[in-house]
Amino acid sequence: MAHHHTNRPFKEKLKDVLALNSSERRGVALLMGLCLLAAAWVAYEELIHPRPAEDMAALQAAWEPMAASIASDSGGAQRSDRQSDRRVPVLFHFDPNGLPVEQWMELGLTGRQAEAIHRYEARGGRFRSKQELARMRVIDPVLFAQWSPYIDLPDSIVHGRGKRRDVPEWGSDRKVGEGHREARPAPVPRRVMVVEVNGADSTALEALPGIGPSFARGILRYRDKLGGYMDLDQLAEVYVLRDKPDAVERLRDLLVVDASLVRRINLNTMEAEPIGRHPYGGWKLAKALVAYRKQHGPYKSVDAIRACVLVTDSIYLRLAPYLVVE
Repeated sequence: MAHHHTNRPFKEKLKDVLALNSSERRGVALLMGLCLLAAAWVAYEELIHPRPAEDMAALQAAWEPMAASIASDSGGAQRSDRQSDRRVPVLFHFDPNGLPVEQWMELGLTGRQAEAIHRYEARGGRFRSKQELARMRVIDPVLFAQWSPYIDLPDSIVHGRGKRRDVPEWGSDRKVGEGHREARPAPVPRRVMVVEVNGADSTALEALPGIGPSFARGILRYRDKLGGYMDLDQLAEVYVLRDKPDAVERLRDLLVVDASLVRRINLNTMEAEPIGRHPYGGWKLAKALVAYRKQHGPYKSVDAIRACVLVTDSIYLRLAPYLVVE
C-alpha cells in the first residue's frame, strides 16, 4: 500500500503547536500580566524613583567591612604585594610616647596604624619599656626589630609578684574661712598590692579591690584559653569585661604581666588542637599550618607561617607572640 504524506502549510503546523484551551489562555495572560508589572516596578525603582542618598550611604557603609575582609583574606601573592608597597623605614632615636603621626609613618607605619597608637595613648596608655611597645598589635615584629636599638626606653620593666606600689592619697580641701582654703598637705603614700596576672589564682585576684568572683573567674578562664596574657590590653577581651572599659582601666593599677609565664605553642611539634582552640586561631587555620609543615618541612622561624595563605597580617600580629620554633 502506498503511503501518502500530506504537506501541510507551516502556518497550520504553528497553529497546532500554539493551540490552547480557554484555561491555558487565561493562565498565559495572567503570567504575561505579572511579567509586565514586574518590569514596570523595576523601571520605576531604577529610573523614576532612585534610591535616596542616605540609603546608598548605608549600603556603602555595610559593604566596606565586607570588602576589607575579602581583601585581608586574599592569597599570599596579594599579601606580598602589600608588603612590597610598605615604605622603607627611616631610623632615628625616638621616644614612642606622644610621637607624632608623621614620625611614626617615617618609621614605616601606615597612617591608620599610627592613629591606633594615638588612640591607645588617648585612653591613658603609656609605653614604659620596649617590651610594652612590641606588644602593640599594629606593629610588625620584623619592623620592631629594626627600631629596637633606636628606642629611648629600657628593654623591659621587671615586676615581682605581690609587689607594692606607692600611690599618693590626697587629703581633702576644707574651708577655714570665706575665700580661703586649708593648704593641701603633702601626699601620703598609700601602699597598694599589685598581682602578677599570669601566676595568680582566684584567691589572689579576689583579694584586690573591685575584683569579685565573677571578674576573677572570667580573667582566669580567658588566661587559660590564651596560654597567658601578653598585655593588659587583652583584659578588654574577657567576656565579663567587654562592656566595662572603666573596670579594665582600674585593673591596670592592680595587675602586672610577666610574659615569661606565657605558654607558647611549638610550631614544629604541635597538632591542630592547640591553635584550633586558641582565641586567635581556629581549626581551619590550625589544620592549614600543620598541613603546610608536613608538605614543606619544619618551620625555620615563626615568621615563616606568613607563607600560609590563611595567615593574614592581623592574625599574624595577634598569634605570633604565642608561637615558638624549637
